[in-house]
Amino acid sequence: MNNRARFQATMHYQPRDRAPITDFGFWEETFPVWYEQGLPRRIRFSYANSNHIDYFGMDFGIDELSRSTEVRVGLAPAFRLKVLEDRGDHEVRQQADGVRVLRRKFMSSIPQHQGHLLTDRASWEKHYKPRLDPDNPNRFPKDWAERVLRWQDPNRDQIVVLPGGSLYGWLRNWMGVENLSYVVYDDPAWFEEMVTTVADCILGTLRRALASGVQFDACGMWEDMAYNAGPLLSPRHFKQYLVPHYRRITDLLHKHGVDVVWVDCDGDIAKLVPLWLDAGVNCMFPLEIGSWGADPVEYRRQYGKDLLIMGGFDKHILQGSQTAIEQEVRRLAPLVEEGGYIGFCDHRVPPDAPLENYLFFLKTIRAVWAHGVNLRPMGCEGADRKQKQQEHGDHREGAENTETALCAP
Repeated sequence: MNNRARFQATMHYQPRDRAPITDFGFWEETFPVWYEQGLPRRIRFSYANSNHIDYFGMDFGIDELSRSTEVRVGLAPAFRLKVLEDRGDHEVRQQADGVRVLRRKFMSSIPQHQGHLLTDRASWEKHYKPRLDPDNPNRFPKDWAERVLRWQDPNRDQIVVLPGGSLYGWLRNWMGVENLSYVVYDDPAWFEEMVTTVADCILGTLRRALASGVQFDACGMWEDMAYNAGPLLSPRHFKQYLVPHYRRITDLLHKHGVDVVWVDCDGDIAKLVPLWLDAGVNCMFPLEIGSWGADPVEYRRQYGKDLLIMGGFDKHILQGSQTAIEQEVRRLAPLVEEGGYIGFCDHRVPPDAPLENYLFFLKTIRAVWAHGVNLRPMGCEGADRKQKQQEHGDHREGAENTETALCAP
């Protein structure tokens, strides 16, 4: 089976050769730490240039899926990225969403908001609303027509995922959680207007993409609207303001045969899952375990096959013993076998997870979850095979020595 057929079979509980092997990604600081532990320095993970998929023997990366179309359903144009102030170990930046943040230069985790352009109706009208025009031609990559031609092949290998945007998470970023929380109560009409405008932009852009006739494989949304004690927006307000617009989006997707719709939300989402399901958002990702003890096995018991899950392997286990890693892999194995679940770390892999343990995790899931069937080569064998073919176009004498040299850290 190719990647796309395997993904579709997994998400629809159909027979397949094995489970997909993938991951969410890594902190920016993880690979620099791993270089000192033996990871070849030519292996990279970045939005602009990644080659870790081949090295780790994965089928695909979730980050790559989420950006596969390069369609922009949010702010267009984005704000200019710039460093506003250097504070030694920290720096103040303006992000692409216009938010000013204080960020550590190393081991940054979540940056601290320092200021927001979106503060009131006037700033909404000036800075943000004009950037939410769905008809902006820059929402699609310049080679969109060529991509559509490739994706129209019914036997394609590539999994193509539409962006589904965000109804709350973006607004929370643009205003700050405290400011937006006040707006919900002090000016609910304005909150509803902003949510509607964002939803209209997402819908208008998706209509243009779906009109291409491509059979897209899924749609990925992002919210990050929960923390360790539950959602940042009450379930009552979620149902009142967000669910109708989620439903508009998922109805459009379902009309075009896109029936896998995931939402990327960290934190304790227990109170929101049934509302997302009612709204047609049927896959939770990355199902963060956290201090609240979420568990993909328990979620499957509670919601049955209606709920698709991706992620759900506690990343903190990677910091411990290899025995503990193997135990958790085997505990999740029945869920993997059932389908509707693609297992990987419950968020990006942090730098305090040793490279040795991460490689052990990969080798274990390849054996236990994928049964060693039809796997891509792992390590230098896989990464350098592609590089040699690109460089030489053949298997000339001395290739093995070249590969060995390329494997050096």
